[in-house]
Amino acid sequence: PVPDFFGWTDPALEIGASHGYSSIWLAAAARTCDGSVISLESDAARIEVWRRNVAQAGVEQWIEMVEGDARETLPRLDETFDVVFLDAWKDAYEELFTLARSKVEEGAVIVADNVISHGEGLAAYVAARQSDADLVSVTVPVGNGLEVTTVLGP
Repeated sequence: PVPDFFGWTDPALEIGASHGYSSIWLAAAARTCDGSVISLESDAARIEVWRRNVAQAGVEQWIEMVEGDARETLPRLDETFDVVFLDAWKDAYEELFTLARSKVEEGAVIVADNVISHGEGLAAYVAARQSDADLVSVTVPVGNGLEVTTVLGP
């Protein structure tokens, strides 16, 4: 196995798997770090496409799909996560962040997608992350914009 330079010992969590594009990248990273990924998705048609895409990419060994609304499935997960990728319903980002934060420890990274492309709807989300003294958060202008947040404290 490759040495774990990133401290990735807990699984990564993906909230909003869609068709699996990000899932495949996360699973490829998990494979390199001898880790794993749990993906959450509620749309049955997307899950079907996700399963095909993940299998075609050959990364199904490193990733698990949990079907259902993340607001219901996430609280039932027993795992703690080192990395969380949030790409679900934009109007639910705040609630999903709160749920995800309860599943991470100090040093974890939570990445929210589409914060620039959906800037008006996610401005409060970004402001809340950047003003929280227990976090360090920065908007990265790549793709549709990522809010990369590191958890410093409880």
